[in-house]
Amino acid sequence: MDDRQRYDRVTAALEPPFAILDLAAMRANAADLVRRAAGKPIRVASKSVRSRPLLERVLAMDGFQGIMSFTLPEALWLAGHGFTDLLVAYPTADRQALAALAADARAAREITLTVDSTAHLDFIEAAVSGVHPRAEIRTCIEMDTAYVTLGGRFRAGVLRSPIREPAEAADLAAAIAKRPGFRVAGLLAYEAQIAGVADAPRGNALYTRAIRVMQARSARDLIVRRGRVVNAVSQVADLEFVNGGGTGSVERTVREKAITEVAAGSGLFHPRLFDFYRGFTGHPAALFALPVVRRPALGTVTVLGGGYPASGAAGPGRLPQPYLPAGLSYAPDEGAGEVQTPLRGQAAEDLRIGDRVWFRHAKAGEMCERFDALHLIDGDTLVESIPTYRGEGRTFL
Repeated sequence: MDDRQRYDRVTAALEPPFAILDLAAMRANAADLVRRAAGKPIRVASKSVRSRPLLERVLAMDGFQGIMSFTLPEALWLAGHGFTDLLVAYPTADRQALAALAADARAAREITLTVDSTAHLDFIEAAVSGVHPRAEIRTCIEMDTAYVTLGGRFRAGVLRSPIREPAEAADLAAAIAKRPGFRVAGLLAYEAQIAGVADAPRGNALYTRAIRVMQARSARDLIVRRGRVVNAVSQVADLEFVNGGGTGSVERTVREKAITEVAAGSGLFHPRLFDFYRGFTGHPAALFALPVVRRPALGTVTVLGGGYPASGAAGPGRLPQPYLPAGLSYAPDEGAGEVQTPLRGQAAEDLRIGDRVWFRHAKAGEMCERFDALHLIDGDTLVESIPTYRGEGRTFL
């Protein structure tokens, strides 16, 4: 029995649209991430999972430790449900959440806030000024890991922290140490130009070569610069962790002595964007099903919904992939629509009203913003249905 037949049979009692998670595929992906991490713990990126019960399942597996959350309200909510060791990986400007953190000694022990300037410290101080007694605020300094060359004319990497050099990081660490009620707990250094850029894209050999050269040079730069930043900050503060990497760079990042842990989350689901890496091969684990509702023309069917693009620079690669049955593609003048999506191809001839088309999202956790539950499949059995963040009434972003 192929995967399409299995998924159709196991979910026959469900009415699409709905989302599934193939547990066997996810376990295989998790095991491969742990193998690639070579003994260093993996902090789970919650934005790529977005289901509280699923986060609990993953953290119960060997090799996973702590959560990299994406907002402070999310981290506070998770802490309230017993999660520990939460790193908020993006600076917050949520005054109410900051005040709640400062007023909750237990949450403050478990949650670390990312900062990259004294302006962040000023904002936090103002937000918590009315809280008495006030818990100590744990902070994590983020450094810029982008690869910059040609006198600054070429830059590969995301626009995040302004801190690039050891002295800059040490100065911020010293400024934090001097402020009552703050302390430095960690360092964050995410190399998006390596972890988040596929090094085996299809169709352009010259572009592929350019990516691989850039990533190799960027990795060499980071081995030196990240190590120096860690050493400089360590002269000022005792670092509990140094976090780097992502699903696309785990085995590369853990080779650095300065790194104590890596972050990963997307690799658990293995969405479409992670099909194009040389270093690993994952198993598509998260899918969503849409029903065929029309047959408007020869070789064409229309499914209900489907307009679920991924974040990032817009383009065809950000659309979900019509996955099963194989051989379907979007109508070029419509793409993935808000309420209907036409699909073309020979496979459309065998589809009838009410049949399912199975899709893979381009990214991981963003799929969960569209569905209130994940239906967990293990082999030939639908074992459980668990809520996503949305299913628990939580939409943090």
